[in-house]
Formats: sequence, structure tokens, C-alpha cells
Amino acid sequence: MRVCLLASGSKGNAILIDSGGSKILVDAGLSATEIVNRLAMVGVDGSELNGILISHEHTDHVRGVGTLARKFKIPVLVSYPTHKQVGALLRKTEVVEFESGYAFTFRDLLIDPFPITHDACDPVGFAIECSWGKVGIATDLGIATRLVENKLKGCRIVVLESNHDEEMLRNGPYPWHLKQRIKSRHGHLSNDESAELLEQIIHPGLEGVFLAHLSETNNNPEVAFRVASTFLARQSVCSPTLVVSQQHTASRVLAV
Repeated sequence: MRVCLLASGSKGNAILIDSGGSKILVDAGLSATEIVNRLAMVGVDGSELNGILISHEHTDHVRGVGTLARKFKIPVLVSYPTHKQVGALLRKTEVVEFESGYAFTFRDLLIDPFPITHDACDPVGFAIECSWGKVGIATDLGIATRLVENKLKGCRIVVLESNHDEEMLRNGPYPWHLKQRIKSRHGHLSNDESAELLEQIIHPGLEGVFLAHLSETNNNPEVAFRVASTFLARQSVCSPTLVVSQQHTASRVLAV
């Protein structure tokens, strides 16, 4: 299984998961052209994609989904409420609807979409399992609920939101109402909250951790990496590879 964050941040998000039997995207928040370019960086042609999973309707997660799906005739997997929100983007595409909280099979993958807290109509994280193991994805969430923790336990690779440094957000240029939204239970996880979530889900089989959706204004990669690596250095349960995702280029590929 290979995982790569093609892009992560408020300007666009897309995650490639390659199980060996299937290649899927989780979200398609860049233009279709840019997604194809990022895929090429890691040796994948757009025509090889088998499906696109959508986590929620915000533009930075769906910008290129319709064009990409039509170009390569790729099915789009989306919850019914989110489908209603983005239906105009998905004209003349194959749509497979799922229900948050109910796992389903797609090709060789068992996909478990679980509810998260974010200011969208039906936002979900994903636990995606194949014969090689499980990948967990939890970004764009204001709080890490017990359900989120349970769904991420046992994953070999996790993608965790590490959106902002609390002090940088507090002293930064954003208006008060936007700072409050980010800090709210329907906003985004801070670096410290991400490390706390990691502490709850850590286990001997965890091999890789991606830090995702970093704010370009209220965070920086060095700070996010330091917070997570400081926690990892204090424990002896496992020693996962830690990767900080980027907005403007594809991340390194983690394989298990």
C-alpha cells in the first residue's frame, strides 16, 4: 500500500491511496490539470485512477472532481447530503453514494466513512482497509471525538490534521470571527491537539504519520514537525515515519 498527499491545505487537498489493486483519490481540491501533474510526480497516470472519495463539499476538497471524473470516467464516491451540495459539479459523472457511519466495499477496499465535526453538511473521515492494512484519514475536524480515536486505532498509516499553532493563530492577522471559527469544535485541530490525538491512537503497528492541512498563515512546517516529533520521542511504542504535507507540491510517498 502506498499513500501520498498530492496537496494539503486551504488552497486544495488530494490524497492518493494505492492498494496494489486499486488507486483512489480522497478529495480532488485542485484543478484536474494540477492533480494529473501531481500524480505524474509519483509515477501515476490519471487514467489509472479507479475512484474519487469526497470527504465534504468545501471547494478546497472538490474543485477538480467533476472535470477529473469526466475526463477519465472515474466514479465519484460521496455521501447523499454532500452529493446534494455538489451535484452541479458532478453532472455526467458516475456517482456512488454512501452513508456516513456505514462501511462499504469498493473493489479491493473496505471503506469506513465516519462522522467528524466540521462546518460542512455531512463531513467524514475515512478508514480505508485492504489486505496490506488500514489507512486512517482525519482532517478538517474541530475536535477529535472518541469515535475518531476508535476509527484510527490499528492503522498502519494515519493522516492527521495539524492546522495551526495556537499562539500564531492568537497573535496572527486573521479577524476575530475567523480565529473563533478555526478554534471552534467545527473548525480545525491545532498542532497540540493533533499530538494529543496521536497519543490516543498510537500502537506498535503504526508505521507512518502525515501531518496535514497546515495553515500557511498560522503555522509552519518546522513548528508542526517539532510538536509531533517531541511527542514521538517520549514514547517507545513505535517509531513511525513522520511527514509534513505541503500545499504546493506532492509529499513523499509512504509504503507499507
